[in-house]
Amino acid sequence: MSLLKKLASQTAVYGLSSVLGRTLNYLLVPLYTSVFAPGEYGIVTELYAYVAFLNIFYIYGLETAYFRFASKSNGQNAFNIAFTSILISSFFFSGGIFLCSGEIAAILNYPQQGNFIRWLALILAIDAIVAIPFAKLRQDGKAFVFATFKLSNISLNIGLNLFFLVFCPWFLADKSEHFLVSIYNAELGVGYVFLSNLIANAVYLIFFIPTWVKTRLTIHLKEWKSMMQYAWPILIIGFAGVTNEMLSRALLKYRLPEDFYQGYDNLEILGIFGACYKLSIFMTLAVQAFRYAFEPFFFARASDKDSLELFSKIMTWFVIFTSFSWLAVTVSLPYIGPIFLRQTSYLQALDAVPFLLGGGMFLGIFYNLSLWYKLTDKTRYGAVITTIGAIITFFLNWTLIPVFGYMGSAFATFSSYLTMVVISFFWGRKHYPVPYNVPKILFYIGLAGIGIVSLNQLQESIVGAILIVLIFLTLALLLERRAFISPRATENNR
Repeated sequence: MSLLKKLASQTAVYGLSSVLGRTLNYLLVPLYTSVFAPGEYGIVTELYAYVAFLNIFYIYGLETAYFRFASKSNGQNAFNIAFTSILISSFFFSGGIFLCSGEIAAILNYPQQGNFIRWLALILAIDAIVAIPFAKLRQDGKAFVFATFKLSNISLNIGLNLFFLVFCPWFLADKSEHFLVSIYNAELGVGYVFLSNLIANAVYLIFFIPTWVKTRLTIHLKEWKSMMQYAWPILIIGFAGVTNEMLSRALLKYRLPEDFYQGYDNLEILGIFGACYKLSIFMTLAVQAFRYAFEPFFFARASDKDSLELFSKIMTWFVIFTSFSWLAVTVSLPYIGPIFLRQTSYLQALDAVPFLLGGGMFLGIFYNLSLWYKLTDKTRYGAVITTIGAIITFFLNWTLIPVFGYMGSAFATFSSYLTMVVISFFWGRKHYPVPYNVPKILFYIGLAGIGIVSLNQLQESIVGAILIVLIFLTLALLLERRAFISPRATENNR
């Protein structure tokens, strides 16, 4: 099996688990948008936006540092140091949040919901504690085990959501003495979203019992400092990255003028935009699956004779796939939107989704480009690039939300990731020059973009949408026919 096929197969496994998992998980969106009013769903959107920020602080770059140091020296020693560090810090971080939960809830204008904050503190701690064990599964090439654990967690989370939000209200509607009455509280409402997540995540601790048995809690100060020197720019990269992804949802509630959308308050609009944002998950899945496979892959293959050519081919195929995904999902939005978003009020933000999908594509390209600063141990450059992206995200959200509403947020996401790609490409040429096929990459991105713009001119015609997709596929097959006719053209020396 060629290296490209090996990467593709591992990406497929991660992708299949991600697609199945996220698809199953996404079935919760129709449930939430049926059960909760936009204002209630806005609570879920806002709190999970903060969780995304805090996840970065809890792991502080040690996941990527583990890959780097495990590939250079004793993998188990790197695992022990990274895991011990995160275990200790998670105890203090979540302990602080737990003790201040009431005050935090009051600051966020949820004064009676301190229990939500406490549950999220535990969720954050568990997510951080299992991050390095999951990274080890990727490092060891155990994609199927990784996928099994993730799918089990998601399935349990879905089951608990259905139990608390559907079964219990239905079953207990005319029963007052059933034992379920003692464990179900109808007034908890959206709290069951967080509680289900917590219970499902706790099962991870059981899954990794064999890992815990082999782990030795230790901090070798010299090695830990070396890992932290590599990791701290990754922390900034992660923080800036989640800023690009989540800041719009954090600012929309506060920067949107009252009555900007007639008949809706700001929290309701946040819930509507948050639900539509989830439709960009189709691009997120592809990028996430690729990243899971590609990060340990390029660390392992960097010293190969033809690695630069291999990385170039990977980029081209990645762009072809994500450009097509951007186009295909966009033309399908008028038909898949009502399937997932069960109330008509949620559909009004669908126009923002193409920008979010395009932003996700550029984020994936940025992950592809990031190998240059990770392989040269110049992660500080990555920190600078993502910080620039975060500044652009903040500035555009701050200035555009009062004028364009959630469309301003969507445009900010697209612009930020595009800028990061351009900067990373030109800096990477100086430090680690990979011979990317730039004309072909720009052609596919431009072809998808033109197709999306043309779709608006065709007023969402089904025939026109199919024609645009077929044109893209036909041109791609013609340009890449050599790769299909001669598999040797896509192979690399082992």
